[in-house]
Amino acid sequence: MSRFALLTDASFERHDTGPGHPESPARNAAVRQALSPFTKSAQRIQQRIASEDEIALCHSREYIARAKSDIASGARELSTGDTQVSRASWEVATEAVGGVLGAVDLVCGKKAETAFCAVRPPGHHATPTRGMGFCVFNNIAIGARYAQKKHGLGRVLIVDWDVHHGNGTQDVFYEDGSVMFLSTHQHPWYPGSGLATERGAGRGQGKILNFPFPAGSGRAEVLGQAFEQHLVKAAEAFKPELIMISAGFDSRQDDPLGRFQLQDADFADLTTLMRTIAAKHAGGRVVSVLEGGYSLSGLASGVSAHVAALSK
Repeated sequence: MSRFALLTDASFERHDTGPGHPESPARNAAVRQALSPFTKSAQRIQQRIASEDEIALCHSREYIARAKSDIASGARELSTGDTQVSRASWEVATEAVGGVLGAVDLVCGKKAETAFCAVRPPGHHATPTRGMGFCVFNNIAIGARYAQKKHGLGRVLIVDWDVHHGNGTQDVFYEDGSVMFLSTHQHPWYPGSGLATERGAGRGQGKILNFPFPAGSGRAEVLGQAFEQHLVKAAEAFKPELIMISAGFDSRQDDPLGRFQLQDADFADLTTLMRTIAAKHAGGRVVSVLEGGYSLSGLASGVSAHVAALSK
């Protein structure tokens, strides 16, 4: 059985964001095509619908009901803000969460070592009480909480190299302490959060690590400064039992929604570093979840480089 597990499926294209929207079904199709060489050797992550109880690990019951009602009513946008939806979006969003939970089950159950979930809609902007930034539910945050609740893990490290700050993930764990969150992101840029002074509070003090970089930043800042100089030392002290990656590829050069300069080789090296940290502290366990990336060709090549390094 392969030590690498993969989820790609055309069903995620049923989430219809409307004509001209950057977070389009075409993103999923481009990723599926790019990852087709990996599907034969990878273990398949079984799809399932996440329950509302599972989603409530990170989201309020009020928000869950509101999102469900908005979508069922035929609304084209969540009432909480800038997330386009369609009739199928509830089912697709709950399948995205369920896919991540399936990946966590495989990795924490020692049936796989690493996993990549090519799901949409993305999740890292979704806060406990609000869908925003193209996101309905926070796939990766729910996955981390689920790993703790179902599999008894104490400490989870989430890293986010999307060009946009993972404000929703930060909000979930800001006062927590059992989840360390590191984000590299362009600043000033959407959604405006993620200052270096935002370091957590209470038990979470020092467990939130933000690295806001200016437009034009690339390998030296993201890999060199944030990951190599700071994360390695932080992980040494934190000793995570699972590593999760919010894998956004809008930080790649020439993305229409970002101004970072990362290359495919940089994503491969970031992935290799995360696997090295996981091998030392987390039994090799890594679960990666797709976030942004809006150049179809750039998204495809960036994901391919990431998965090649994740599946070695």
